[in-house]
Amino acid sequence: MIDEQTKSSKGSFWRELPILLGVAIIVAFLVRQFVVQTFFIPSGSMEHTLDLDDRVLVNKLVYDFRAPERGEIIVFVSPQSWRNTPEHEDYIKRVIGVPGDRVVCCDPQGRIQVNGHPLDEPYVYPGNKMAPEEFDVTIPEGRLWVMGDHREASGDSLANYNNHGQNIEEATVPLDSVIGRAFVLFWPFSRTTWLTVPDTFAGVPEPASGG
Repeated sequence: MIDEQTKSSKGSFWRELPILLGVAIIVAFLVRQFVVQTFFIPSGSMEHTLDLDDRVLVNKLVYDFRAPERGEIIVFVSPQSWRNTPEHEDYIKRVIGVPGDRVVCCDPQGRIQVNGHPLDEPYVYPGNKMAPEEFDVTIPEGRLWVMGDHREASGDSLANYNNHGQNIEEATVPLDSVIGRAFVLFWPFSRTTWLTVPDTFAGVPEPASGG
């Protein structure tokens, strides 16, 4: 009787295994599509916060409940005019300004100011200016001003602002193009870290217009 139960149990396991594997694949697919996805860093535009070929985890669910915030690192589908080649679709940058913000460079210490608050940005690539050129912009509704941490090697909002005749629409990223927030650098293991919002952004006031 025991032997028969053991055989029955083994047979049941092998019959159920394809179903279990199918469920696991479906769950993994749904998690990747809607919750968390891995991305690799294809360029040096975020050095040394993120280096070439680093891997990050991106929370794809968070912005279903709120908008991106200043200081967060986001992955987004880039505007067509930003792309060097058609396949270069997904970009990763840091949010500097949200809708209604006035973003200006630079103050007497060479810092970017958001709504009059100067940003102290130790994460910017060593030797870079906080911005390669001066600018003074107000971010339109429904859009974001984003910059790479390697300011002099990043095809970001400032670069595209200058490349497109200081057109603020061309320079900014639509909110609905944001894929998610990069929240942890997980590869290589020697560089594993949480990608938190720098303290300097806590002091940024809301736009005077209430935008």
